Amino acid sequence: MRDVVEIGMGREARRSYDLSQVEIVPSRRTRSSQEVSTSWQLDAYPFGIPLVTHPTDAVVSPATAVRIGRLGGLAVLNAEGLWARHADPDRELGRVVDAVADGGPAEAVRLLQELHAAPIQSSLLAEALGTVREAGVTVAARVSPQRARELTPALLAAGVEVLVVQGTIISAEHVSGGEPLNLKEFISSLDVPVVAGGVGDYRTAMHLMRTGAAGVIVGYGESAATTTDEVLGIGVPMATAVVDAAAARRDYLDETGGRYVHVIADGGMAGSGDMAKAIACGADAVMLGEQLAAASDAPGRGYYWTSAAAHPSLPRSGVAGPLGAPGKCDLEQVLFGPATGGDRVNLFGALRRALAKTGYSDLKEFQRVGLTVRA
Repeated sequence: MRDVVEIGMGREARRSYDLSQVEIVPSRRTRSSQEVSTSWQLDAYPFGIPLVTHPTDAVVSPATAVRIGRLGGLAVLNAEGLWARHADPDRELGRVVDAVADGGPAEAVRLLQELHAAPIQSSLLAEALGTVREAGVTVAARVSPQRARELTPALLAAGVEVLVVQGTIISAEHVSGGEPLNLKEFISSLDVPVVAGGVGDYRTAMHLMRTGAAGVIVGYGESAATTTDEVLGIGVPMATAVVDAAAARRDYLDETGGRYVHVIADGGMAGSGDMAKAIACGADAVMLGEQLAAASDAPGRGYYWTSAAAHPSLPRSGVAGPLGAPGKCDLEQVLFGPATGGDRVNLFGALRRALAKTGYSDLKEFQRVGLTVRA
């Protein structure tokens, strides 16, 4: 039975929970962390760790996409970002960092809006994606629902193997001034797996699964930089949202006689403990951005923002940072350690230990772990 509370006369609301309010319950069995697997597979593409990067220029460049791919994760390049619009994006990123120092985060957002007003150049996009393709790692790119139909042919020609259609909030049919994007028809016309999101409830998750999506993103990348809840009043308590999406996955699996859709948790994770809780709630993988931004090889130089920061009229992300201690460790240490203190380092080593301490050998088993809610 759903936990419903009355918030006033004739108006009820469902009580829901953030990951910080949920705890994992250890079982009677433990095992060595060396006997634990964190691997997962999206369509035909296997990965050593359940990591999908948030598609932001602050974290994902062609170079870091290659690095993350070689470390076992899936890096998603923003096909509407700086690498698609400017011949020297590193220079422009340096300008964004300087803008924070000179005028504060608001000035940096103004500059991001200006930089994203430049047109997307298919040649630059092809060059950036070609670097990833030539390295032999899985090539993934993100488009917004508004530009998916326009940009996808160029992305496929450039070798994209996983397409991510992502907006702050997405539905099965995006309605605009022109012809709406019908995701079911769009996905069925492609030969590559599509991951779509974000969503925050069972019904929308089920609708996206029925479009043929290989994965559904839950959340909108809640982080120190995002302002979606302040600007739009929209919030997604991640523990409940992931559990609901996992329920939709189970029902869709029964409905289709065996088609499995991956659930990817995006946002609301302060560190490795929340990552473990997201998977315990039913996620197959986590989408990280802020957690990777402090790495010495992150293109944002320790600063973090999402693609919503560049919206021309209503930005829903600021520029946060510097996060942690920029330059202290690289991406490999962030993902696999060693950790030296309280920093958010060795994220996936911690995940392995969480599985081991609760006696589970892989991610699917771990989704059955017991949970409690803080009073």
